[in-house]
Amino acid sequence: MAAKLPPVPPTLRSVQHYLKTATEHDGRDAAVSYYCRLYAVQKSLQIDKKSPDAVKFITTLMDHLEQAKKQNADNEAIHTETIGHAHIEQYALKLFLYADNEDRSSRFGKNVVKSFYTAGMLFDVLETFGELNDDIEKNRKYAKWKATYIHKCIKEGLQPQPGPLDEEEQELHGAPSAPTSSYIPPDDRSSQSATAAAPTPTPRTANSVAPTQPVEYTQWVPPSSGSLKPSDFEKATKQCKHAISAMQYEDSATAVECLNKALRLLTTGKE
Repeated sequence: MAAKLPPVPPTLRSVQHYLKTATEHDGRDAAVSYYCRLYAVQKSLQIDKKSPDAVKFITTLMDHLEQAKKQNADNEAIHTETIGHAHIEQYALKLFLYADNEDRSSRFGKNVVKSFYTAGMLFDVLETFGELNDDIEKNRKYAKWKATYIHKCIKEGLQPQPGPLDEEEQELHGAPSAPTSSYIPPDDRSSQSATAAAPTPTPRTANSVAPTQPVEYTQWVPPSSGSLKPSDFEKATKQCKHAISAMQYEDSATAVECLNKALRLLTTGKE
């Protein structure tokens, strides 16, 4: 659903990038559109919540978000914060992985710039769910810098340097230090070999990754009352989300591994 919003006031011009990303995903990914607009609301309230134009704009945008929630009543990513967090993080990382792989292969173009740029915007949007972890923060800085760097090179007819710059070049161009090559969700390190070189998981055989030892269901004993923390449930939910994603790409080994991690968390309280 495309948002019918009043013009963005001059004081809130900095949120236009997120609104544009939201519009681009209308009809493609309702959760991405929703959280981009929600982030725009949060940023707008921090910038200007007093001027008449800003108040009108923010109010209209909030009304639109409420309508979006009603129209997407069956979308768990919109209605459940932990699932929404995992969805946006995974989506941003897939874009980042695609752009990084193309960049390291010296395949430069508008799609690479766009993917780095959008990934950087979505890493910003993850602030909706709280403080960014170190891995995401590094990815955010690197994605934004790479988008600017490649765009500038193309515009000036120069050949971009693929991958991270060396230390001397980093100082010359003001580039951030490159993150490690495993740009994957922090709770899904086991799928590194499948995701390090492609935007989406590559289908693998059942023997590609040795799954963790399955939980013996017949011997399962419920943990004592109160032994599980809210964070345990959040981590288990994220693992289930990763498992669903893996199944969409027919990656049974990763799906089984993630589900076993979730079961182990819920039955033992340990990762």
